[in-house]
Amino acid sequence: MRVPWHWLGVCALAVAGCAAAPEYQKPALDLPAAWALEAPWREARPDDAAAKGPWWQRFGDAELDALAQRAVANSPTLAVAQARLTQARSVLAATSASVLPQIGLNERVSRLKISADRPLTNYNAPNFSTVQNELSVTMTVNYEVDLAGRVAQSVLQAQATLAQSAADLENTRLLLTADLATNYFNLRAIDNELDVLGRAIGLQQRALELVKARYELGAATGLDLAQQQALLETTRVQLELLRRQRGQFEHALATLCGTSATQFRLAPAVRERSAPAVPLGLPSDLLQRRPDIASAERAMAAANAQIGVANAAFYPSIVLGSGLGVDSRELATLFDAPSLLWSIGVSAAHTLFDGGRTSATVDFARAGYGATVANYRRVVLGAMQEVEDGISGLVALERASLQAGNALATARRVLDMTTARYEAGASAYFDVITAQQALLGSERQATQLLGQRLVTTVFLIKALGGSVPE
Repeated sequence: MRVPWHWLGVCALAVAGCAAAPEYQKPALDLPAAWALEAPWREARPDDAAAKGPWWQRFGDAELDALAQRAVANSPTLAVAQARLTQARSVLAATSASVLPQIGLNERVSRLKISADRPLTNYNAPNFSTVQNELSVTMTVNYEVDLAGRVAQSVLQAQATLAQSAADLENTRLLLTADLATNYFNLRAIDNELDVLGRAIGLQQRALELVKARYELGAATGLDLAQQQALLETTRVQLELLRRQRGQFEHALATLCGTSATQFRLAPAVRERSAPAVPLGLPSDLLQRRPDIASAERAMAAANAQIGVANAAFYPSIVLGSGLGVDSRELATLFDAPSLLWSIGVSAAHTLFDGGRTSATVDFARAGYGATVANYRRVVLGAMQEVEDGISGLVALERASLQAGNALATARRVLDMTTARYEAGASAYFDVITAQQALLGSERQATQLLGQRLVTTVFLIKALGGSVPE
């Protein structure tokens, strides 16, 4: 019975429709219309088409800019992400080649002896042992008919994986530079705190000399002298602990810049720094700016395509093949008409029974897609939390800094008054010691709050994806 060709076409379309992956759609997310803002925050108008650029330049610190450039150029972590992106490009190129016919050229030159005792195909035609040459040149063309959509889905998966690798590279760069800026500002905060302790030690040393002179004149007691000496030694201990902590941040910066810790030094720098203003876009803008969210979304697309690849195993694999060449015993007759050979045909392979292996593979792919959907929601929710934490954290630190400034001014007045009362004999030296400790604590607290504001600003910029609209 002859089968009409149009029925074959209908069957092919039916097979392709059954094997295709589910239509990919990003899951809906319940995002708020705006951030929970407090003054002085404002919402900015997002511009996702604008270049992100080096976000760390917002801080106006030339040394930080230089360190960030070194880190981006030399970081091994960033080099790993770049290599993975290159691998993903190669995988896409290799997968896309499956869409095209595969053309090959086979050459064979041999001299062989045929056995006279080989099994007979005809008893009336005896075998003879011969020694002869064989020269063969054949061109082959093979093409897989992608009726089940396996090749198309594989290409879609490779494209999504490439986009995911590109987003992972951007996320690695963002995390690297944010980590660098965090360690840098922590180190500079310690520089400022070391400066506070250094000045405090100078004042306490002069106070010790004064108490010692008064003790020698009989105007101060041995207890006053011992108390001042104990305060000085305690401050020196705090100084050494801070130096150790500074060294750890310095070593971390060296590693981030791709340099050995033994070869990296960052000279102390004490100056007033201020955190830049960070305008905010809408919560939905995170879906466009955060590279980790983009990576999670592309992972969903790749996992969805993998379902189509797994489904294709239920259907036959059909390959069109053809060959054209020449075969002869002698080079002189290799390209003569009688030496011509050719072939054309279709091969199909289909699994009839595999014990449920293909079904299990499809179930595995569907479960993998479900995992990527859950991960996408997790990443988005985590991003929302980070932004809100950054907003509320900076508001709280701003208020705390104002209060710390008032506390510092009050502590200075208290020390001046207590010192004057002690010199007039109206109070014990213990009151002076207490006032000195309070002033030192207030100065260190103000310095620490400034460092926390800088670090929290870095955290917020990272939470916004490093691309902060004006």
